[in-house]
Amino acid sequence: MADLKGINLAMQTPFNDDGTINIKIYEELIDRYVDAGVHGLVLGAGTGQHPYLTEAECNNLYEIGAKRINGRCNVICQTSALNVDEVVRRSKHAEGIGADALMILPPYFEGPSHDDGIFAFYEEIDAAISVDIVGYNIPQATGISVSPDLLKRLIGLNNFNYIKDSAGDLTVHQEYLQITDGVLNGADPTTVYALMAGTKGVIWGGANFMPHQAVKLYDLVEEGQFAEALALWQCILPSMLFIWRNQYTPAVLRASQLRGFGTGNVRKPLARLSAEYDKELQRVLELLGR
Repeated sequence: MADLKGINLAMQTPFNDDGTINIKIYEELIDRYVDAGVHGLVLGAGTGQHPYLTEAECNNLYEIGAKRINGRCNVICQTSALNVDEVVRRSKHAEGIGADALMILPPYFEGPSHDDGIFAFYEEIDAAISVDIVGYNIPQATGISVSPDLLKRLIGLNNFNYIKDSAGDLTVHQEYLQITDGVLNGADPTTVYALMAGTKGVIWGGANFMPHQAVKLYDLVEEGQFAEALALWQCILPSMLFIWRNQYTPAVLRASQLRGFGTGNVRKPLARLSAEYDKELQRVLELLGR
């Protein structure tokens, strides 16, 4: 079982103005994030615009990324798809290039929403691979909530060892923690509180534009320096609230560009922030410092 503690940065995919992937900047970003001290990189994350990447593009990014990371931190690859056979195919590829774990959404578009159907989905994938599965609770995007009772069943599978919880409900999050220590926070505005509650790690999109602060926050909580962690959190929180309440991925990529990480470009059908929102984003980012 991989140890996914700490800051697992849900990495952006840098695009050129024409929507093609800039591999050079992708590799440079990997080096910069690793040098900042992140514990893992999630390739093809939602923040990396996974829904708008082809399977071939994902496979290429994962191959290049795993080679570039070269064991310096954990490699988590998203292998989500609507078709189960495609999930298995993507997962086998990611396992073959050395992924430490696979992040997989439940069947999120008109698939089974009942516990038995979701369990069967993950059960079939689990039987096909031997690397850790990170399930994904993000009901605001999928319409599917992974209940604590379902989680109890899922962790009985051989490889389902983690769940990323992006719902933002700290009550459910703490219920998860009563079931397994393999809980990863994915809701940016609750990060510090989830860590204090005992969450072993996070998968964090907002860390793209503040990797050093993210690692520092984790370290402070680990060291029991809660007052210092909360003081740092007050500098981080305004930008977390902004990205969470607005267009998440465009906001994260623009914030990253403003702070010197990546191009800021999104791939269609996503669009850049309006001038009004861009101005507000710049204001809240000033609180972060450098």
